[in-house]
Formats: sequence, C-alpha cells, structure tokens
Amino acid sequence: MDARASVLLKLTLVGASVLLSTLAARRFGHGVGGAIAGLPMIVGPIMGFVLLQETPAQANAIALATLVCLPATIVHVLGFAWCATRFRWGVALLAANVAFLSLGAALLALRLPPPWACAVALLSPALGTLALPRRCEAPAAADIPRAELACRVVAAMAMAWCIMRSAGVAPAGLSGLLLAIPITGNILPCFTLPRHGAAATAALLAGFVRGLFGFAAFFVALHAALGRMPTASAYGLAWLAALLAALALRGLTQRARRAPSAGQVSARSTAA
Repeated sequence: MDARASVLLKLTLVGASVLLSTLAARRFGHGVGGAIAGLPMIVGPIMGFVLLQETPAQANAIALATLVCLPATIVHVLGFAWCATRFRWGVALLAANVAFLSLGAALLALRLPPPWACAVALLSPALGTLALPRRCEAPAAADIPRAELACRVVAAMAMAWCIMRSAGVAPAGLSGLLLAIPITGNILPCFTLPRHGAAATAALLAGFVRGLFGFAAFFVALHAALGRMPTASAYGLAWLAALLAALALRGLTQRARRAPSAGQVSARSTAA
C-alpha cells in the first residue's frame, strides 16, 4: 500500500469511528457512544494492514508501544473530564493533551519490560474508572443535529491529517506520541461539553474508558500471540479478546445497575 492510500485509509477509519460513535450516542446516549469510541475501531484495522506489510516482530513492537502509551490516554480522559466540571472545552482540551504528552514521553523513556507494560495497560482503565468525576446522567438518546455530526467527522479527519503530517517531520519519539493521541477522545468531548454539559461529557468519557478495556485486551492478546501462532490467527484472537472484554464489562455494568434498583425495591417493601 502506497503512502497516499495509507493516509486515505486512516482518515476514512477516523471518520467512520466518529460517525458510528455519534450515531450510537444519538440512539443510546453519550455513554454508549463513548464506549464505542474507546474500542480499537481505528487502530485495529490499521494493525491488520501493518501485519500484512511488516514482520511479526515489527508489528509486535508497535503493539507494545501502543500498550505503553495507554496509561497516558487514561490520564488524558481524566484531565478532560475533571477540567470539564469547571472550565470550557478549550481549557480542558489543552490540559488533557499536555497531560497525555507529558506522561506518554515519561512512559516511553521508562522502557518498562513487556510483562509490566501489559499489566499496567490492563489495570489502567480500571483505575481510570474509579478516578472519573461522578456526574449522574441516565442512559438516553442524545439530541445531536446532522450538522454537528458532519462537523464532528470533518474535525476528526482534519485533526488526524494534521497529526500525521506533524509526525512525519517530528523526531521519532515525538512522532510516536503524536500518532498515539486519542483523536475521538479529543473531538467528541469538545462537541459534547458546550452543547450537552459536564454531566454528558463525564458520561461520554466514562464510556470511553470502558471501551479502553477492549482496546487493552486487543493489544495484549496480539502482543502475546504474535510469533507463537500464525499471524492471521493472532489477529483474530486479538479481536476476540476485545469483543469478550467488551461483553464482560457490559454484563458487569448492567448487573451493577440492577443491584441498586433491587435494593430500593427491598427497602420499600420493608418500610411498607
């Protein structure tokens, strides 16, 4: 695949991911839209093309580097979510990306052993979930006009293009960090905060963190399987791991939501 086709593919995947996430938010609420955005909707297909073009060892190194940067993505989400409770989207965006680049550079310089990098990546979404601001918003369809939907897609593709252009001229370490910036994690909350408020933004970003469980599972499974089984099997296993992680987390979330309702019913019965 030549350079132009590769750039076009990446831009198309970015636009499709933002479109799918926004349509899900319109139908099911901001939390569901965020969860879809957090899954490896963009980098998963890109890794498939990487596996076709590169050796398993090179693809494994890319997967490991992605896992190393995942805690920085969690910090990005936390920074935006907490700033959104007090400041406008511009301040939140700046703070989140400064936090991401700072921690990401530190993690890359730390050079964690692969088992540690995998363990930290798997643990990060759980810690991020606990650290998010508690802003209650019931799951419900979100009113997102078509014009805003189009603006989200265009903004995401423009941001992706700028990142790819910048990464091409930046030093190698900085290029890796720029390419790891969560595009949907930047674009979606910037549109959600001014129109829908801090509670909706917190719900969106909480969903995004839930989606990152599947993201982490994808790359941990891919890293563990590459070199130990055929490349196609390793790629399929990675997607299976992401799907199982997403389904398991969805089941746990639904069970947790039902538990308070059951407790309230029991309390009413006792009082009666």
